Amino acid sequence: MKLLISLSLVMLPLFGQAQVVLNAYGPGDTYALITSVLAPGYNPIETPDCSHTSFGDHIDEVFDNNLNSYVFRFHIHANEDNDRCINYDRQRNEIKTYDQSPDNLLGVEGETVIYKWKFKLEQGFQSSSSFTHIHQLKSVGGSLESMPMYTLTTRKGNPDQLELRYAETNSQTTVKKTALSPLVGTWLEVTETIKYGTAGTYDIIIKKVSDNSTLFSYTNNNINNWRPGATFVRPKWGIYRSLNSVADLRDETLLYANFSIEETSTLSTTDIASENGFIIYPNPVNDTLFLKQISPKAQTLQVFSMDGKKVLEQSLNTASEIKLDVSTLSNGNYILKIQGENWNQSKLITISNK
Repeated sequence: MKLLISLSLVMLPLFGQAQVVLNAYGPGDTYALITSVLAPGYNPIETPDCSHTSFGDHIDEVFDNNLNSYVFRFHIHANEDNDRCINYDRQRNEIKTYDQSPDNLLGVEGETVIYKWKFKLEQGFQSSSSFTHIHQLKSVGGSLESMPMYTLTTRKGNPDQLELRYAETNSQTTVKKTALSPLVGTWLEVTETIKYGTAGTYDIIIKKVSDNSTLFSYTNNNINNWRPGATFVRPKWGIYRSLNSVADLRDETLLYANFSIEETSTLSTTDIASENGFIIYPNPVNDTLFLKQISPKAQTLQVFSMDGKKVLEQSLNTASEIKLDVSTLSNGNYILKIQGENWNQSKLITISNK
């Protein structure tokens, strides 16, 4: 049985951090797992499945002995895959947040957001000389939305490079680069912190998981991170590469793990005591689930199936204990989500013994 904890709330002294986490939990239902976290009920996955139907899903989950956990594996095939059967000069296999995602997964002006993830480039990884993006931050809205604001890009060269590229308007520049070879064949952990605004800040650090050594870093404390007409900024992860020189490429797999998005905001000390997490019991549950220690900010309760469909919803009050009737739900795993203004938490519940 695949287990899922899709969202968790982590508290730090005097600061509230709503942390949304996406972890792999084992083979099967990978697309449903990703969707349940990044855009419940919608489609945050951009794969080349339609152009290569014989292969099946281009994102799956495998066990990794180095991390001792399941991880996401992204597949891309040099000759068979394209960009969603739309563009044939490039190919894409990415996951994202977008306008159907929860608000706390979208960066808006004035917010500071921390993005974290792990990734591994397999030995022999081959890059395009044009572009091979493995992460993007894209502005949505306005005339400049087609150009990513930030990308991590690998590029064929002498030697191959990892580049951090930035675009204030409609033209990208490389703000820092490093030789790619030390980053290949090992798990890397990325922490990217960005303050969205015209006087924004940006910081990224890439560390080697095995010894915590820093392999790449860049900081800018005064950079324009907001574009005219923009409504939000969204992250993307995966592999998006040019097909201008297919001979440079090979069938590739790219591994990812432990995605995290945190929006930071100042809280008063009186808020902190009420935000340490709610309690549910029993779990697994048969007919009635009990919830305690609900935050006074909570307004609605929703239950989603693992394919992202909303199956229950009710308004909340300030009662110290809530009884939730789940007798109509079939056996299986569900996501119970409680949310209010600028606040949300979710937990996995299991319905059994019916």
